[in-house]
Amino acid sequence: MVTIKYMFNCLMEMAMKKVYKLENLDCANCAAKMEAAIREIEGVSAATVSFMTQKLTIETDEASHEEIMKKVVQVMNKVEPDCEIIF
Repeated sequence: MVTIKYMFNCLMEMAMKKVYKLENLDCANCAAKMEAAIREIEGVSAATVSFMTQKLTIETDEASHEEIMKKVVQVMNKVEPDCEIIF
């Protein structure tokens, strides 16, 4: 019998949480727009974009993290073309 705790632990092992520094994020409104758009990307389980700290925190499926980050860059460029993720 599979327990909820076991399933949760399996999911947490597959998740990858990373924090990236952002450069040239100019306003809190843009950060909020980016955050909402990033959360809509398939494979993203959580995301926050902080204008105050100039950081992106993202939790993704570990196996597809690189592909997801390519989509994140595209989304961010649409909202704030000058903003860069420091990898």
